Amino acid sequence: MANEAAVMIENLILTIRGQRVMLDSDLARIYRVTTGQLNQALKRNSKRFPADFAFQLTRQELAALISQSVISKTGRGGRQTPPRVFTEHGAIMLASVLNSPLAIEASVRVVRAFVYLREQLASNKKIAQKFAELENRLDSQDESIATLFEAIRQLLEPAEPARREIGFHVKEQAYSYRVKQTTNR
Repeated sequence: MANEAAVMIENLILTIRGQRVMLDSDLARIYRVTTGQLNQALKRNSKRFPADFAFQLTRQELAALISQSVISKTGRGGRQTPPRVFTEHGAIMLASVLNSPLAIEASVRVVRAFVYLREQLASNKKIAQKFAELENRLDSQDESIATLFEAIRQLLEPAEPARREIGFHVKEQAYSYRVKQTTNR
């Protein structure tokens, strides 16, 4: 059950500016408050939310989210201002600001979702690292196999016949010469 909630919340986590974040409207639904109440709590406690906890999207980021159908278009009853997004730390801080038992319970689910996502990413990195190691091992084995095949090819190629030398070969009879022994005087 807890894992299912984490997976459901994980689907609401987006990557913006290189950070994993959640939209204010999604957090409001999870904490069972209105988006207005959530943003009002944020404004009242703005010192608790530095830029690495929560930030407002730019028009370009908003346009990208609209094109991906993550949020509705402004002309069709959607938002008039770009939404705020909260990092994992911002979502936890928001639960403490809202200070209701339901918000605290929901913050635990949000934290579990972020942790689950982090574990999945770490597991993917481990798999990629093992894959790279296997690839390197195969590359070295490929080189060894190529060297072996080259040696076999050289053994299978017929040896070039010995070339005949040009010219006459004269075989002389070996004479045994006698060597005079001299005595030392």
